Amino acid sequence: MLNLAGKNALVTGIANNRSIAWGIAQQLHSCGANIGITYLPDDRGKMEKKVAELVEPLSPSLFLPCNVENDEQIQSTFNTIAEKWGKLDILIHCLAFANKEDLTGNFSQTSRPGFNKALEVSTYSLIQLAGAAKPLMTEGGSIVTLTYLGGVKVIPNYNLMGIAKAGLEMSVRYLASELGPQNIRVNAISAGPIRTLASSAVGGILDMIHHVEQVAPLRRTVSQLEVGNAAAFLSSDLASGITGQVLYVDAGYEIMGM
Repeated sequence: MLNLAGKNALVTGIANNRSIAWGIAQQLHSCGANIGITYLPDDRGKMEKKVAELVEPLSPSLFLPCNVENDEQIQSTFNTIAEKWGKLDILIHCLAFANKEDLTGNFSQTSRPGFNKALEVSTYSLIQLAGAAKPLMTEGGSIVTLTYLGGVKVIPNYNLMGIAKAGLEMSVRYLASELGPQNIRVNAISAGPIRTLASSAVGGILDMIHHVEQVAPLRRTVSQLEVGNAAAFLSSDLASGITGQVLYVDAGYEIMGM
């Protein structure tokens, strides 16, 4: 069992019990980490209630609203971490969004507002959160984000999100270079297709999952908890020499040519 006792971990992007972020939070908690959760606030408080009920078994010591399109909320989140925790050891970035109409059809017809929003939420948010986390990672730390094969190869009905993930993966490398001297490691996990709220917007997601089950060396896709295991590893001292990398957790699908 990995030991993350004494580590403070902030997990972003939990929407429901199918979220990969939820699988990661569970595994970090099982390894002894002190958990903080952020959620996307809405006018009716629906998301706050749903996420709060879901994460209750993890006994999070911080539960904060954080819309990454709102600079004040980001600053407030990290001000609270500084006040309540004093330091941050682990940052889990599981944030992505693109308008559904920008995932299908002709890529050349991607809208300017859609492009800007997808890149801001899915890519720039990692840069922003890492910058806010940097002064709090006084004892070193680990930042882990989620990417997908569509950032390096063409995937049907992924379009704009592929560009966002490509930018995300390059951001991992530049952040790793900047933060390395402070012993802060930055890595990405490229998970295989999993049925989540986010993936439901990708047309043909079930066909993609069935294809992976037939073609991947392990003849199956992966679970949220398996991705969580990889995130826990990357967050631990066992991965102390790993930074700037994309770790594929996809039952081996990425190695196949056909």
